[in-house]
Amino acid sequence: MSDITSITPTRPYMVRALYQWIEDNELTPYLMVDATAENVQIPTEHVQDGRIVLNIASRATGNMSMENDYINFSARFGGVSQDIWVPLTAVMGIYAKENSQGMFFDPNEYENYQPEKESVTTANKTTSAPKPKRDNKAGLKVLK
Repeated sequence: MSDITSITPTRPYMVRALYQWIEDNELTPYLMVDATAENVQIPTEHVQDGRIVLNIASRATGNMSMENDYINFSARFGGVSQDIWVPLTAVMGIYAKENSQGMFFDPNEYENYQPEKESVTTANKTTSAPKPKRDNKAGLKVLK
């Protein structure tokens, strides 16, 4: 039980699952974000009470990426395209605009979480390893 802090938080998995469920049912996924959290990149002119609600529907965003540590996409605000960066620690909830069904998260979920440093370095090493080159020989022959 002492390794409880190394268990990954459920938030990124639940956000992805609910996002897919909302989209599959042709509803509009809204993401509530703590605008005061560190490393949040959002349009600050739309922040109210330290929070912002973002429409993250596939039709409203571009280049959406939902990873275990962050959500990143581009969206238009007042006709101007902006890159949005939301760490998962700043996500307060995800819900459908039309019926408010979704989930809000425990703000203390990441309080004692310590990501394993080894897994991060291992992942970087695997992605940066060069692929072996194959011989550039054409596989076709000219027949007469």
